[in-house]
Amino acid sequence: MYPIRTGKALLEQNWQVLGLCLKGTRVAQGMKEAGMSIFEIDSKWDLFKKITTVHAWLKEHNTKLIHAHKSGDLVFAALLDTIASYRIIFTEHMGVTRPKKDLYHKWVYSHVDQILSISDETKARNLKALPVPADKIQRLWLGTEITPPITDTQLISNIRQELSIPPDAKVIGTLGRIGSGKGQLELLEAFIQLKANGEHPDVHLLIVGGLSKDEGSNEDVVQKLQSLTKQHQLEEFVHFSGFRRDTKNMLATMDIVAILSHNEAFGLTVIEAMAAGKLILGSNTGAIPEILGEGYPFTVNPHSSTDIASQFKAMTIEPNQYEDYLLARATKHFSLKQHQYALCNIYRHSGIRK
Repeated sequence: MYPIRTGKALLEQNWQVLGLCLKGTRVAQGMKEAGMSIFEIDSKWDLFKKITTVHAWLKEHNTKLIHAHKSGDLVFAALLDTIASYRIIFTEHMGVTRPKKDLYHKWVYSHVDQILSISDETKARNLKALPVPADKIQRLWLGTEITPPITDTQLISNIRQELSIPPDAKVIGTLGRIGSGKGQLELLEAFIQLKANGEHPDVHLLIVGGLSKDEGSNEDVVQKLQSLTKQHQLEEFVHFSGFRRDTKNMLATMDIVAILSHNEAFGLTVIEAMAAGKLILGSNTGAIPEILGEGYPFTVNPHSSTDIASQFKAMTIEPNQYEDYLLARATKHFSLKQHQYALCNIYRHSGIRK
């Protein structure tokens, strides 16, 4: 989770980082494990009642800046700013789709000093929807840890064996939460077309993501994916890994990574796949094209399984060198180090020091 990952990195750079969170949640546990000082509340209503106590806690730690990450939390930042003057930064992680220019939102956003949009796509949405001047909205791409891709052939072979994938298979893979609008159904439909009439016998499909509601997935979509696989007798070729934490291992097994979300606000999975040195087939919608870079040839209409299948045929037949391009782009623009450097500069520009 972004606040935990970034907060831990800031602590390592000797910034003071505090966390305000709901008691007993994974967020609270993660913040504690990261080494943050935290203030836990029982509910958002509890926070309303304790707003002056929270202010006293912030004052005790000489806090000058509040960085919020959910729009529903901004009302508390605005209330705190009413009690005393804080610098308030809000990272808008989704991109607003409906206007927020009523009196309530005008009051809340009047207390926000800077809005950080995670892509040009979300920035464009925010400029249209939010009641703030354009100069208060800027883009700050997210970042991920860039580590050398896994190239150990024996390790990759072992991972594939665990997943029942032949060592010499050509693997198309996707990873992330399974749900409508996430592209897994269109991907499977394209794979069915790819395998029609016994073509591409060495191509397998790996779908990484939780299979239950408890793991964040849409169980109706999961059931439809499994039913289609059985209906077309592709159980040998379609592999459902379930929820996995070892993202790098999963990416290492793939030759092509398909990221076909219908309207992605950013796409952390995209830069993880880029950092893994993988060839990517991405949606031509949302923020994915800007992450892949202008001129990248392998993007497609995520709603068209026919177009997806056609692109796969080209990608599995024609050799290319785009993996190196994507790895270099991820390293230059989307490293966690680069993101943190830019974020710290924003904090300093707000008059905040370590």
